[in-house]
Amino acid sequence: MNLAGKAVLLIGFGGPTSPDEVGPFLREVTRGRGIPDARIAQVAHHYELVGGRSPYNEVAARQAAALRQALARDGVKVPVYVGMRNWPPLVRQALEQMAREGVSRAVGFVLAPHRSPAGWDSYLESVSAAQAALGERTPTIDYVGPWHNHPRFIDAVAAQVRRAMEKLAAAQRSKAHLLFTAHSIPRAMAARSTYVEEFEESASMVAAALEHQSWSLAYQSRSGDPREPWLEPDVAQALSSLEDRAAVVVPIGFACENVELLYDLDIEAAELARAHRVTMVRASAVNDDPRFIAMMAAVIRARFDGGALQAAS
Repeated sequence: MNLAGKAVLLIGFGGPTSPDEVGPFLREVTRGRGIPDARIAQVAHHYELVGGRSPYNEVAARQAAALRQALARDGVKVPVYVGMRNWPPLVRQALEQMAREGVSRAVGFVLAPHRSPAGWDSYLESVSAAQAALGERTPTIDYVGPWHNHPRFIDAVAAQVRRAMEKLAAAQRSKAHLLFTAHSIPRAMAARSTYVEEFEESASMVAAALEHQSWSLAYQSRSGDPREPWLEPDVAQALSSLEDRAAVVVPIGFACENVELLYDLDIEAAELARAHRVTMVRASAVNDDPRFIAMMAAVIRARFDGGALQAAS
């Protein structure tokens, strides 16, 4: 296979990497959304409480490095770039670098397990806008399809749950409730996508892999107009209904650790859990777990082996 001019592009949300980037980052992601300054200041304080930065970009960089190595071991020696929708390295910057370095075609992998207009679709739109701005020199991007139900992704999430359960007393583990979370979005937006169905499918597959009967779905990190109906139950509602039980919160809707996990779950939800006498532990996002990297490599390699990239070689 001719791999000259070929590459991989990981596409994600992005996040501030230092305290001085938090304010500009929040202004960028809230631009045009009518969110009050008081709310933005409140979220900035959340960053302060978790160290003044997001781990998102660092995790994505680790994923890219591990993916490049995994592909190379299988004979697919191509560069792996990272492009973010909201913060450097931006998608536009990644495409410009790819063009300078002679990349004409790449496989695009969206770092979002479940497809929604606010997540997956908006990432693709950011790539399209960057391609239009770059003009004729822009690389063509062939996207990997949905991976929320890939067996290796399911294995990776199950592994995080097992690690989290080890923090519970042995007698609590079999009776613990698995609370799977994903980002809440407006109900009207969810109705135009397969977001809820994909979320439920991946959660049910993880529960089945663990042979665990007690589980449910919840949504977190709602933002926007409080008058608009959003997906529920909120994680706070769900935890309050588990009084005197053990719960493992599983953020299956997130591929990378970020402040919505470090603050919204580890601080805010954990405090509420204590108030309701819920013994709560949290599973990590899949991050650069070897199982997740193996899944990424498998679906990307398939695009090289039998997709449009091979046809263009």
